[in-house]
Amino acid sequence: MMKKVNIPRVVIAATQSSSGKTTVVTGILRALKNKGLNVQPYKVGPDYIDPSYHGMAAGRKGHNLDTWLVDESVINDLFVQESKDADIAIIEGVMGLYDGGKNGVSSTAQLAKKLNAPVILVINVQSMGDSAAAIALGFKLYDSDVNLAGVILNKLGSPTHKALIEEAMKKINVPVYGAIFRDDNVHMPERHLGLTPAGENNAREVIEKISEKIAQEVYLDEIIELAKTAPAIEVEEFEAENIKKDITIGIAQDKAFSFYYPASLAQLENLGAKLKFFSPLEDEAIPVDVDALIFGGGFPEVFAQELMQNTSMIKSIRKANERKMPIYAECGGFMYLMQGIYDFEQRFYEMVGLIPAKAQMNKKLQTVGYVKAKILQDNILGKQNDEIKGHEFHFSTQIDVQDESFPWAFEFTKMRNNMKYKAGYAKDNIVGSYLHLHFLGSKQNAKYFVEKIRAYKKSLEMEEN
Repeated sequence: MMKKVNIPRVVIAATQSSSGKTTVVTGILRALKNKGLNVQPYKVGPDYIDPSYHGMAAGRKGHNLDTWLVDESVINDLFVQESKDADIAIIEGVMGLYDGGKNGVSSTAQLAKKLNAPVILVINVQSMGDSAAAIALGFKLYDSDVNLAGVILNKLGSPTHKALIEEAMKKINVPVYGAIFRDDNVHMPERHLGLTPAGENNAREVIEKISEKIAQEVYLDEIIELAKTAPAIEVEEFEAENIKKDITIGIAQDKAFSFYYPASLAQLENLGAKLKFFSPLEDEAIPVDVDALIFGGGFPEVFAQELMQNTSMIKSIRKANERKMPIYAECGGFMYLMQGIYDFEQRFYEMVGLIPAKAQMNKKLQTVGYVKAKILQDNILGKQNDEIKGHEFHFSTQIDVQDESFPWAFEFTKMRNNMKYKAGYAKDNIVGSYLHLHFLGSKQNAKYFVEKIRAYKKSLEMEEN
């Protein structure tokens, strides 16, 4: 049975990356929250760090909307589910408005059309005059199915500069929803993967500082009114099943491992898993009553010294492996399970040692983008030849894999150029690779993983009896 839901919403897009949209969106989220609104943030595309700022600014978890990682038919359901008690939803785009994967998959424009949401375009107008209006007009005319409702002018130099561009926008009937003056002191903290995760720095101070500026220079009331013009969304009405939680999964979560999609973890809960979070940096051991472990992505290279020194944690993970506990690791978690990490200065740090390879940090980004991962042998995520959709984004490489019989987990296919290559590690109870997947978009793999955990738990119980 279908139902219609009214959710005021607006997409904040940009002409290109580095236009300042994350700073603008984070400021808007906090400024709206400070006005007393319940704001639900979203990020288009595969991203863990921007949503960490969104969540901190809005006071509720940021979610991702990605039509490659999650089937397009589920996007509206996910959006409505997470926005159901919000006054307004703010969706930050990815890269430029029309940029995405191959053939525009998971572009901001595609998502805006899917959600039938008005779009505000952030334009970096530094050293620019009437050309800003030409850019806005080009973006507006490029796809008439995208409701480009107006612009936010970013990095203005002076009131004269503002008046000049506003006049040019009037000529083409494009409303201005904000005029932000350049301030080099207002920016988000960065490191090699982009922004530094919100949990690691003085993010709350930064967010408050940005929101004060945004509250003065962005026309929040007009954005709220624009968001209300978005039509009702039609979604299927369904009742959540009350599934018994019969297994427990330990999730590594701290400053070193923070890359998780909330809806991905929720899918494991929907299948009957209870989640217990622990810190490989701070805790002495994994939680005592877990039946499986997940190590997400993050920055183990930044905290390699502390991770190496927490030997009691490493011992407890090794013991879990000896018991053949199912262990799944992505990117940073994959690096942590290797023999060790060479950092950017070529210093070597010993890690857990479950995977017979090492991680080498490189000065340049090694790969970024969507991939298809074909399972090369039956493992805890699925059967041989099963395909999983995911993405890669890493500076490190897997090195010292000398044995020809190395148990590769996947054959990756890059979606941009169809390049194929072996990746990861899969043996017995372990799967690790640079793949970031989304269990909501890989429901069969989530189910398979949960069933493997149940089988492991049952085998332990039989041994005890």
